[in-house]
Amino acid sequence: MSSSHVAMFDAIGQAKRISGVSGIDYISNPYVREHRLCGEVRDVGYDTNLNFELLAAMRPDLMLLYGVTGENTIVTGKLRELGIPYIYIGDYMEESPLGKAEWLGLAGQRCDPMSTCRLALAAELCDLRAAGADTLQRIARDYQALKAHPAPDAPRPKVMLNTPYRDTWFLPSSQSYMIRLIEDAGGEYVYTKNDSDTSVAADMEEAYLLEVGTADFWLNVGPCNTLAELTAQNPKFSGIPVVHSRNVYNNNRRQTPAGGSDFWESGVVRPDLVLRDLRTIFLGDSVPTCYYKRLE
Repeated sequence: MSSSHVAMFDAIGQAKRISGVSGIDYISNPYVREHRLCGEVRDVGYDTNLNFELLAAMRPDLMLLYGVTGENTIVTGKLRELGIPYIYIGDYMEESPLGKAEWLGLAGQRCDPMSTCRLALAAELCDLRAAGADTLQRIARDYQALKAHPAPDAPRPKVMLNTPYRDTWFLPSSQSYMIRLIEDAGGEYVYTKNDSDTSVAADMEEAYLLEVGTADFWLNVGPCNTLAELTAQNPKFSGIPVVHSRNVYNNNRRQTPAGGSDFWESGVVRPDLVLRDLRTIFLGDSVPTCYYKRLE
């Protein structure tokens, strides 16, 4: 029921076990996209709008659910009635990049956020425990190697995130997933006042002054694919130094026609690849090749 669940199985070469997803138009995985055409992978709906008749006909061995607000008893009650087993997966709650990847880890087992789980959820379900452990170890090894790689002797570049929603700019916590990736890649987030566990709403003027005064890079600018699209949101954006220097990058390089981003799919279980993109951006000696693209 989450694109990250698809990526978990794909990471161990078991995408073939996926028979249904939520929002198939937003899924990037090649296996899912190819096998929707012959009906081997079905779109089962979303939230309380699940197609229970279809699920009853499919008889899946297991459904992987997520719940931002807790258990959806309407859904789980109906699944129990149909005799369909389910597990809630909490990878979306993790703030550590490797912590998200570790939700390849066996459900119910907690691991140190920056270590590697010995077991893998997808691998355990597929009876491929060793393969899951090898995959996790490789991802963690590559991530830590990139993080440990010495950066040039220069100030850490300052980074701004997101775009406003109406007149409010939501700025993430310094403990959040994205900020940890930025810091591990050698950058520094411009908004240091929020050390809570949630994003805070800043007014446009405060966020704009941060952009103008301090930001060297601007990342994750919503659905924008060009600088023209970005500045069309607000004429003031055209006067921001990072826009003039074209240091604006978006995490939608790999995107479905409907707008689904692979950053929030395979990127969740491959933080090493996300980190490589960010280090490439901050060093400025080449272009990112995986999840990020530079806006022109």
